[in-house]
Amino acid sequence: MGTPGRLTPEIEELRLQFEQISTDALALCSPLSDDQFIWRPSTDGWSIAECLEHLNATARVYLPLLDEGIADAIRRGVYGEGPFTYNWFGRFYVHANQPPVRWRRHAHPSLYPGAGRPRREILAAFRAYQVQYIDRLRQANGIDLARARVRSPSIAWLRIPLGSGFAVMTAHERRHLWQARKITGAPGFPSGT
Repeated sequence: MGTPGRLTPEIEELRLQFEQISTDALALCSPLSDDQFIWRPSTDGWSIAECLEHLNATARVYLPLLDEGIADAIRRGVYGEGPFTYNWFGRFYVHANQPPVRWRRHAHPSLYPGAGRPRREILAAFRAYQVQYIDRLRQANGIDLARARVRSPSIAWLRIPLGSGFAVMTAHERRHLWQARKITGAPGFPSGT
C-alpha cells in the first residue's frame, strides 16, 4: 500500500485533474447570467446547466460503483503503486470520452440531467462531487489500479480497470465542459445582462 499521507503519482495526477475540472467549471459559469446558464442551442441540445446536471447525475450513479470497486480490491488485497498498464479496452474507453467529441452518443436515461434546479445548487453539487471523487482517489491510494475493477455506470456487465474508471470520469467531465464552452459561441447565445 502507498505511504500514509503520500499519494502515488497516478493518484496525484488524477487528483489534480479533478481539481482543474472544478476550477474550469467555475471559470466558465461565474461570468454567465442565469439566462445564459439555462439557454439551449436547439430543442434537442443541452444548456450549460444541463451539461453540469448530467455530470452530477453521473457522479450520483458512479461514486457508489467506485466504492464497490475500491472495497472489493481492499478485500482481495489487490495492492500496487504503479506505474500501471491498462488493457486496450480501458484505454479506448478513456479515449472515446475525451473532448473534442468525435461522435455523438446519447446518455443512458439514468444519467439525463434533471430539470429546473437553481444555478447555485447545480454548481454547489458539482463542486461537492469533485471533492467526493478526490476522496475516492485517496481511498484507492496504494491499490493496483490496473487489476482492481469497477463497473461501468451505463453498461452494467462491463467492468474496467479502476484506474481507467477514474480516467474515464475526468475525460467525461472535460468532454461536457468542452460542450458547455461551445454553447457560449453558438449562434443566438444571449448577451450578458
